[in-house]
Amino acid sequence: MSTIEQRVHNFLSILRHCQRLGMSVERADERGLTLKLPYSDAIIGNPVTGVVHGGAITTLMDTCCGISTVCFLPEFEICPTLDLRIDYMHPATPGKAIYGFAECYRLTSTVIFTRGVAYHDSPDEPIAHVVGTFMRMGKPGRNGMLASIDGGVA
Repeated sequence: MSTIEQRVHNFLSILRHCQRLGMSVERADERGLTLKLPYSDAIIGNPVTGVVHGGAITTLMDTCCGISTVCFLPEFEICPTLDLRIDYMHPATPGKAIYGFAECYRLTSTVIFTRGVAYHDSPDEPIAHVVGTFMRMGKPGRNGMLASIDGGVA
């Protein structure tokens, strides 16, 4: 397992809501991240049709965009969500797993810009498009305080 894959698995493993939803890592490298959200009764928004609740897709894509920062940055940094925009193209198909792909496409000293798609079988047929921005707060320090991006304590 590559260093990036290990960092992504470690990050995902500490997010309790992702564990409860059964999310898993499908692929992680310097180009981006793909997570899988399995279909389950817990994510159904409409019990009559079995359609997945939009909040489950939002959770998948916020997590995917947020963790994609781990694929892009040379070291782990704390990067909370500043803004997330999701455009839904069509409802997810009942009974099918949903995949989320995200990549970082721009990095500044304070903000990381991400984009991605949620899909079933192909990213070329998206359920939703997403763009997200994440604040760079620095690396966690040994004493529990934040270390600034340049290495000092924030």
